[in-house]
This record gives sequence, C-alpha cells and structure tokens, in this order.
Amino acid sequence: MKKVSVMAIASILTVGSAFADFQPNNPSAVKTSPMGGFVGGKETIVTVKQVKEMRDDVPVVVQGNILQRMGDDKYLFEDSTGSITVEIDNEDWRGQTVSPADTVKLYGEVDAGLFKTEIDVDYVEKI
Repeated sequence: MKKVSVMAIASILTVGSAFADFQPNNPSAVKTSPMGGFVGGKETIVTVKQVKEMRDDVPVVVQGNILQRMGDDKYLFEDSTGSITVEIDNEDWRGQTVSPADTVKLYGEVDAGLFKTEIDVDYVEKI
C-alpha cells in the first residue's frame, strides 16, 4: 500500500510541475484579433541582472535603452543593472525608429547558452 501511495504522490508532483510553466505571461504569446484590444493583467518588468540568472526560454519584458547595433539583428541593450545582447529581427521593430535616447520595452524570451545569455525579442515597444 505504501508503494502505491508513494507512486501516486510522485505522479501528481510530476504532472503538476510539468504544467507549472505552461501559461504565457507576455502579450506577444497571447493570440489577439487584428483589431487589437485588451490582453490581460499587469506585466512584470525584469532587469538585465535578473535575466542573466534565468533559465532558457523564459518569457521576459525588459525596459531600458538600445545603445548600439552589434551585427546582423544583434543589439546592445542596457538598463540600470547592466547590459545584454538582444536579437531583434526586422519585423519585430513594427515600423518604429529607435535611437539610444529612446526608452523601450522589449518583449521576448531568454536565450541562455553555455557561455552567454541573450534575449530573443518578439517585439519592441517605444515608450
């Protein structure tokens, strides 16, 4: 009987943890109509320092400045806690022009590699 109870508890914990990170917390992951509209609750803005400690593929929103272009689709982003490389594809700009003086929000996900952590941006919002 103890083995059955232990197996049942282990199964519940495994299934629960598998679905713990299922809900998206960024507006880009929520399907919206082409007309726009309300997408949901308050977004949580994280810092560059926090991003560097996160695991791969975690959705994030960061706020700061894009300082310079570093190559094809690679840019240097900075907030008050540090700087990080971000990857922004052409369509992610959504027709906006941004300078280092402009404050932006970047919506994307963490791209954690062996030696370097970056943010793969889904879209840019100029503030």
